[in-house]
Amino acid sequence: MMELAIVTGVSKGLGESIAQLLIKERISVIGISRSGNKKLATVAEQHGVSFVHYTCDLGSLEAIDKVCDDIDHYIRNQDVQRIYLINNAAILEPIDQSMNIKPYDLANHVQVNTVAPMVMMNYFLRRATDETVPFYGVTITSGAATRPIYGWSAYCSTKASINMYTQTVALEQETLKTGHKVIAFSPGIMDTAMQEKIRDSSREAFIDVDTFRQYKQDNQLKDTDTIGSILVNILRETETIENGKVYNAADYF
Repeated sequence: MMELAIVTGVSKGLGESIAQLLIKERISVIGISRSGNKKLATVAEQHGVSFVHYTCDLGSLEAIDKVCDDIDHYIRNQDVQRIYLINNAAILEPIDQSMNIKPYDLANHVQVNTVAPMVMMNYFLRRATDETVPFYGVTITSGAATRPIYGWSAYCSTKASINMYTQTVALEQETLKTGHKVIAFSPGIMDTAMQEKIRDSSREAFIDVDTFRQYKQDNQLKDTDTIGSILVNILRETETIENGKVYNAADYF
């Protein structure tokens, strides 16, 4: 029997780190991203587990439906004893005053950051329930979910919605007594491509840009392996996971 983790956004950054750390725990990984990751395939081979990659644009609902069905078909042919889903993929753009944001850009942002992880969580919760396989779901959130940030109206809103979604789904699982657990995880500020985009913002679009540039200069950005290991350690202690909790990486330093 095998443990299996589905991880979105595995091409780089936190998603890649989480996937690699899970593989090193002898957990097989299904990676979802727009581009592949040969490194993860190599690491999986070294540790005697599988890494399977699916290309998917999370901005397309049709693409998400297809990849979920494809993964479900793959899982049905495996002897799976436990399923993890880590919704990591997200975008920050558009960074701008809300009144300047174009409708299409806003709709795409909500699709990737809120609709996509909700759809995937719903799908695999149903499949795990139908197959009576223990399920542990995580969506990456942010401190931006709990406070307004100038220029980040879309990002703050979508991450806030993820927190409430997580709490609501966890409530349902507790009431239904499925045994499934669903949490959110706030990684804090990390040294990623997203941070580079933040630092490239204009002060007119993002009034706090100088603060984020200072984070980099002062070496305050955590590396993704360190943050990923916190989440993996939480997930490995399945009995102590608190359903519906928003975990904060900062609490572990």
